[in-house]
Amino acid sequence: MDIDSDEEIEEQIVEQAIRDEIEFNEVVVNVVRATVYHYNNFLIKEPCKNSTRTGWMFMMEILNGNDRRCQEQFRMGKHVFVKLCDRLRSYGLTSTKEVRLEEAVGMFLMTLEHGVGNRIIQEQFQHSGETVSRQFGIVLEKMTILAFDELGHLQNLMKSSITFEDCIGVIDGTHVRVSLPVDEQIPYIGRKGFPTQNIMVVCGFDMLFTFVWLGWERFAHDTRISLEALRNTELKFPIPPDDKYYLVNAGYPNMKGYLAPYKGERYHLPVFRTSGQPIESRETFNYVHSSLRSVIERCFGVWKARWKILQHMPNYKFDKQVTIVTASMALHNFIRREAIADIEFESYKEDEDYVLEDEESYMNLTIDESEMGFVHDRMARELMIV
Repeated sequence: MDIDSDEEIEEQIVEQAIRDEIEFNEVVVNVVRATVYHYNNFLIKEPCKNSTRTGWMFMMEILNGNDRRCQEQFRMGKHVFVKLCDRLRSYGLTSTKEVRLEEAVGMFLMTLEHGVGNRIIQEQFQHSGETVSRQFGIVLEKMTILAFDELGHLQNLMKSSITFEDCIGVIDGTHVRVSLPVDEQIPYIGRKGFPTQNIMVVCGFDMLFTFVWLGWERFAHDTRISLEALRNTELKFPIPPDDKYYLVNAGYPNMKGYLAPYKGERYHLPVFRTSGQPIESRETFNYVHSSLRSVIERCFGVWKARWKILQHMPNYKFDKQVTIVTASMALHNFIRREAIADIEFESYKEDEDYVLEDEESYMNLTIDESEMGFVHDRMARELMIV
């Protein structure tokens, strides 16, 4: 019995030793695997962006090449691009060891122009996704300063009827797509079935944005937004002087400082083109009103045609999406001021039949319209005399 017990104990010891050796070997193998993985992926990682043409070389090709290439890639001519870089430099934008200032601006503009994602910009400029994202945020921050400078120069640059000589601009609303989580989309979903933010815009007759208020839900109607703008002094809404006014659409009340068209009469220019010229004073008033107010529709048209990101907004946080839209509007103004002859502006400049969005009318308002009603009738009579 003692011999058998000793043999069993010895066998158990041998088996345990074998098991221990197997476990040790497994640990060694796992450690080796982890070491090899770390070495291959972090110590001798092969560069992914290793094209012989760097992002800076691409920028030099554009800025030293035909002006049309710059227009196609960045939606502005070379001289405008250079002026934009100078302006952003004055706001504190600088080059880094990785990315020069002009390259950072180019990446930002290409993102807005083409509405492309981070990966496309990585490949075009040969930078990592982290670098592209970080530089976009840096340039966007400086663009907010540009927006403060560009979106607030109210001018009265009338081009037409002396009857409307006291008009200082046009107010209207527009919509831009937003990207939101499913559980947050409902307040922003409109008639076309996708979420948009509602934007209040004031535009001059020079096709410049002079005031914008972004981020409203889809069904916040124009009158509510404009009245909130009047109440909120922090917005610094450019309230018209006593003897001046804005042109507004039929969705607004005809109150002091805001001149709407006659309701129930023909209004849009294409309608007059197809059904004949205006006959009586109210139709004549609406015809001239529509002709002048069409500037804001053309302004929306050229702005949205230039920046494709407005139709395909990436999944940024909502506040960042609003900032991007603001930046695109500031760029719209900058190009309008600096470009000698811009292709986009020229294509929309004289298209008075351009109608971008449907208007909505809200008839249950309790605002006193009597004062501007008198202005309505006086101007309608003057137009018939002219």
